[in-house]
Amino acid sequence: MNIEKLTQEALELLKNLIKTQSFSSEEEGTATFIENWFNRYDIPFQRQANNIWATNKNFKEGKTTLLLNSHHDTVQPNNGYTRDPYSPDIEDGKLYGLGSNDAGGCLVSLIATFTYFFAYENPKYNLVLVASGEEESSGPNGLNSMLKVIPHIDVAIVGEPTLMNLAIAEKGLVVFDAQVLGTPSHAAHPNDNNAIYNCIPVLQWFKDFKFEKVSEALGEVKMTVTQIKGGKQHNAVPADIDLVVDVRVNDQYSNKEIADLLQAQAPCDSIKPRSLRLNSSSIPKDHELVKAGIALGRSTYGSPTLSDQAVLSCPSLKLGPGDSTRSHSADEYIYVKEIEEGIQIYIDLLESIL
Repeated sequence: MNIEKLTQEALELLKNLIKTQSFSSEEEGTATFIENWFNRYDIPFQRQANNIWATNKNFKEGKTTLLLNSHHDTVQPNNGYTRDPYSPDIEDGKLYGLGSNDAGGCLVSLIATFTYFFAYENPKYNLVLVASGEEESSGPNGLNSMLKVIPHIDVAIVGEPTLMNLAIAEKGLVVFDAQVLGTPSHAAHPNDNNAIYNCIPVLQWFKDFKFEKVSEALGEVKMTVTQIKGGKQHNAVPADIDLVVDVRVNDQYSNKEIADLLQAQAPCDSIKPRSLRLNSSSIPKDHELVKAGIALGRSTYGSPTLSDQAVLSCPSLKLGPGDSTRSHSADEYIYVKEIEEGIQIYIDLLESIL
């Protein structure tokens, strides 16, 4: 199959995705464009909610199965946009538009790669492609909902912008709701148990606390107080202050271990995790996928940002065209050459293992 032709059609698909609003759980229109791609190439596919999935033609039970996944939902455009977020304009080699970098470029590159290998005879790996929704919102109808629908997955490539370098580990996430209590009172009267003042040592503890286990790929666990709420009027001391604590978990801890540790040691009156399901993820550095990528000149690193890897229990590699620092930015863009390079590297990578 002609790679240049596939690449040009992938770019056209990306332009159509950009033109079509696809906020999380509202991806009906982009799902239809992805269906059209598979229909044009006579590739059988299935759709569940706004997730489109397919297997390679020569899928065979008993073989190791490789998942190719990326998402077609987007965040809402921020207020800093100076361009139309739904206009896929190319200027100076940059393709602009909401979702171009996160993660439309990755998705269309993986779709093109899957199409290239769809009819590959007697591959070593089975291939499953999932173009998923609700990644940005970690919603209930995204990739997580597909894991009981698609064949069992042994290893995965998750398409997110990594400059086509190999993210061999990714931090997990636990968000905690914490509370600091005090005695409510009129502001005019003495009060030695002011909940706001009680927060001072608590905030200092969260700022200074260090988790002991450090990951080679991901470094330290990062804990950040990101929200604080309390008080209703100027003349009333509140009874309590609510905190939100964001914890990015390395691969040396399970999310439950982090929760147990904070509930035992944090000097607040209560602290509860919202969810423990967004775990850290990794793939061994000696896995043949990683070794094949290194042989192609790609470097390895640990990623601090969350993706759909968090819902996978198998080894997974994050890899894709584009730059993560552009994600969710105003006037988002991806270089056309990044998509061209991405498709070629994906193909070279899979050819070396299939």
